[in-house]
Amino acid sequence: MSEDVNVEHLLDVFTSIDASSVDVWDVCGNFVDYLCWHKPRLVVLGPKIEGLLDDHPSKPQCLFKFSQLFGSVGNGAERKRLLMHTLKLWRERDDDRQIADTLRFISIADWMLGLYEEGIQHGKEALAIYERLDHISGQANSLQLLASLLYDDNQLDAAEEAASRAINLPAENNQYPVCESHRTLGRICRSRGETEEAINHFETAAGIATSFSWHDRLFWIQYDLAELSFNGHKFDDAERDVERAKSHAVNNPLNLGRAIHLQARFWWKQGRFEEAKSEALRAADIYERLGAAEVLENCKDLLQWIEEGTKKMVTSGG
Repeated sequence: MSEDVNVEHLLDVFTSIDASSVDVWDVCGNFVDYLCWHKPRLVVLGPKIEGLLDDHPSKPQCLFKFSQLFGSVGNGAERKRLLMHTLKLWRERDDDRQIADTLRFISIADWMLGLYEEGIQHGKEALAIYERLDHISGQANSLQLLASLLYDDNQLDAAEEAASRAINLPAENNQYPVCESHRTLGRICRSRGETEEAINHFETAAGIATSFSWHDRLFWIQYDLAELSFNGHKFDDAERDVERAKSHAVNNPLNLGRAIHLQARFWWKQGRFEEAKSEALRAADIYERLGAAEVLENCKDLLQWIEEGTKKMVTSGG
């Protein structure tokens, strides 16, 4: 971490010396991108990025990358705010490809915030632009995202159609939407009680993710499998899947917190209140240190439910 802080300090100095430099801001954007993927944490460069003049050539890209850093630590509200500003800048530049890309990421931010209707609208707008540009990879990514949003909005048939369309588009060396669409189809099958079909889709997604060493995707696949196992009352399998999820969150503290949070939720449902409380407090500590406001609130709700469950058990003499 100290090495990253030194780099950040140098960039802070260089951007103060010559705020108009394109090269310095390009390096700044790449540094923020590196942190987003490898060491998620917020940086002091944020106010400087936002303070750039809107017509500065580097501002939209830097603003976009800074928004992703907020996403990586679980702050969806700030992520969306920055992306909306980025969208405004790309619209002013009349760059359709960048407009579509930004709309797609706004849709992701909406999804993080539980704003499924807004996310679906932004996703559809992005898809329409990609179709006009005949950008196949963008279409596949948008369809995959729409499938996830429609699933969470309980529109299962529409989600299934979107996921199937994403899978059937020419891959063009882009296996990510195929992987995610199989995961979404697995979740749809799980919701319908089609356990074997769900496992098949999750295993297909895991095979793709493994071939590319996509640990973030493997985390979510194991997370989904844990919920499938737990809902099927296979509690030992669920704990095994949670541990596997944790193994894919080594360099992602937010996902580690999510896995711990999931384990706490499982134990709460089983009436193992003391163990659940311990894990929930661990998850809350991670969320608080990251500034992940939305998931921290969910964890606090869980802690309250655990407390209520403990009181009921004491009252009943259990």
